[in-house]
Amino acid sequence: MSRMTRDVALMTAGTMTSRLFGLARGILLASVIGAAGLTADVFQVANTLPNTLYILVGGGILNGILVPQIVKAKLHDDGGAEFVNRIVTLTTAFLLGSTVLVTLAAPWLVHLFSDFRADALELSTTFAYICLPQMFFYGMYTLLGQILNARGLFWPYLWAPVVANLVAIVGLIWFRLAGYPLGAPISQWTPAMIAILGGTATLSIAIQAVALIIPLRRLGFHFRPVWGLRGVGLGTSSRVAMWTFAAVAVSQLGFMVTSQALTRAADVGKTTGESLASRSAFDNAFLIVMLPHSLVTVSLVTALFNRISTAVAHDDAAAVRADYRRGLRTIAPILIPVVALLAAFAPVVTSSLFIGNPTSQTNAVAQLVSWMVLGVLPYGWLYLNDRTFFAHDDGRTPFITQVVVTSIAALFAFVAWQGDPQLTGLLIGVGQSTAYLVGAAVGTILVHRRLGSLGMAGVLGTYARIALPAAGYAAVLAWLVGRLLPDLGHTRGVTALITGGLVLAIVGVLHLTATWVTAHLLGVTEIGQAKQALLSRLPRRDRAGA
Repeated sequence: MSRMTRDVALMTAGTMTSRLFGLARGILLASVIGAAGLTADVFQVANTLPNTLYILVGGGILNGILVPQIVKAKLHDDGGAEFVNRIVTLTTAFLLGSTVLVTLAAPWLVHLFSDFRADALELSTTFAYICLPQMFFYGMYTLLGQILNARGLFWPYLWAPVVANLVAIVGLIWFRLAGYPLGAPISQWTPAMIAILGGTATLSIAIQAVALIIPLRRLGFHFRPVWGLRGVGLGTSSRVAMWTFAAVAVSQLGFMVTSQALTRAADVGKTTGESLASRSAFDNAFLIVMLPHSLVTVSLVTALFNRISTAVAHDDAAAVRADYRRGLRTIAPILIPVVALLAAFAPVVTSSLFIGNPTSQTNAVAQLVSWMVLGVLPYGWLYLNDRTFFAHDDGRTPFITQVVVTSIAALFAFVAWQGDPQLTGLLIGVGQSTAYLVGAAVGTILVHRRLGSLGMAGVLGTYARIALPAAGYAAVLAWLVGRLLPDLGHTRGVTALITGGLVLAIVGVLHLTATWVTAHLLGVTEIGQAKQALLSRLPRRDRAGA
């Protein structure tokens, strides 16, 4: 097994474990505050603010440009030690200062990302004061993790969130065992309830960052403050950082419109007694649809990013093109069937996961899942495009594609905000997927201009030979299950978990097998590689008997 294959396997295992715990955390959280609706939105707006703002002020910069710059800094006489120490010193100071400022601005920020009335606005602001310090720890986690990645140690960055999710899960169990009302209306929230929910959420992110200190020290990294920007090649970083910041700013400005549309729908739903698409429903749907992206695309591209950055540093365009094609082809055999199945069985998936919530709430999440999941593949394509440009010290091109993505998504969101709240879920979901598809296409054209012929005809042919049978089999299976079990997806509780989980497991195996066999017969060679990748994760005893 090659080193990259081992790295991807270890990262996939870490990501899978983290996402499973994250899913459990999301399910527990939904049982406490609801899977959709106004009360859930009040907490979700506050608790997602720190990550949103961290991405705005530094997340995209750290994720996008730090690895290539550290790889290049290794060529310095000191092996890049001074560069890294300067980055850590300046980033830590910047994160501390910006976290203090955004925490003080909590009331204004909550207002920007919501369309709440007075009582909901007040409770969400209280949560925001507790949650916004997470911004500092999100930044430190990314900074330390990217230093580890640049040194070829990938697993701690993807395993640390497991610890964070465990801490948050303990906090949610504490909330339930304390006997506080579940799904309580805004007027019933006490200071103790707010402190437990918000405090453990923030503690989990702090521990996630601190967990990376140990593997860094074992690698021999010892931090010493070094101030100043001159003398270690930060000029290029600054130019890329400027474009990256602009791209993230555009993205977050666009998402404000999405958040306003969703919170308005939740507010209307409270008045009419309906569970419409809401910010919490969107967040829960995003949690589900990003699971395959995180397990498949992120793990692969994280490993490829180092290879592409190294190839760029050695001016090896052929190697960059080869890794780019490898990234696009490798994700297809697993990602496309999963997307097709999620789109077809969204109500069953949500009712099986959020078993403690009313069917009306799980259906609100399902509506978003069924449309948003169609954007998972182009989102992964966009992700690979951006990192290819970052490896070339190019932040301007990802900015262009982000403007395209945000403009389309914001247009759909604005129509939803001003229109019928009943259509909010449909418009937001379709808008997200359409935006990613167009953005990926534009980005690929720009990659072609930089690198030359990418062999995209072969890639698209592979996608078509997998997507056509995957979509067809998913539609047939959904029709059959609907005829045999008409109540599936409309039940709740343990029955929904057992029945839905069993049906999804059986249907999933049948669908993947049928899709892979058909695609293999159609000449998709990546099917054998995907099979080997899955078998390599099984215990040896199981493989021997296969």
